[in-house]
Amino acid sequence: MKNMTEIRWHGRGGQGAKTASLLLADAAFLSGKFVQSFPEYGPERSGAPITAYNRISDERCTIHSNIYEPDYVVVVDETLLETVDVTAGLKEEGAIVINSEHPAAELRPLLRGYKGRVFTVDAGTISRKHLGSYFPNTPMLAAIVAVSRCVDPEDFLRDMESSYRHKFAKKPQVVQGNLDCLAEAMKEVKE
Repeated sequence: MKNMTEIRWHGRGGQGAKTASLLLADAAFLSGKFVQSFPEYGPERSGAPITAYNRISDERCTIHSNIYEPDYVVVVDETLLETVDVTAGLKEEGAIVINSEHPAAELRPLLRGYKGRVFTVDAGTISRKHLGSYFPNTPMLAAIVAVSRCVDPEDFLRDMESSYRHKFAKKPQVVQGNLDCLAEAMKEVKE
């Protein structure tokens, strides 16, 4: 299918990979795209590896399966690099985005020979700075938008502001912190 972007998320239960996948689908839908967002669980417990998926397309998507050859991979927890083949099927013309304080060159040996582009963003530091705690999904969401351009970054930020104002209507004090996380991550994601 032409003009379709497929993204696979790797994280651990409780880190928000599934939520980030859903938020990305919402933002893409608001920009006029056809979307899919769905998780895949192993043992359903906090800290267990999980996988989530996004399909974003200009046309209605009739594929209803997991994503085996993603254009992009998002790794919310870099410890998964040692135990999960996060690059399985990843297209070399795509990219992987990893939550890490380490530069991409240091992580490449853990990527099982993957030759494509590697990006990193320190989502932990960004979330602690703006939210006061470890919520890596918000910065990782912005990082994949910046790298993949699956939605226009300016439209994305605007749509996320509206989404956060609705979602956090009873906690408006957290809206600006989330918006600041998004903006900083979009600037700080590095190849």
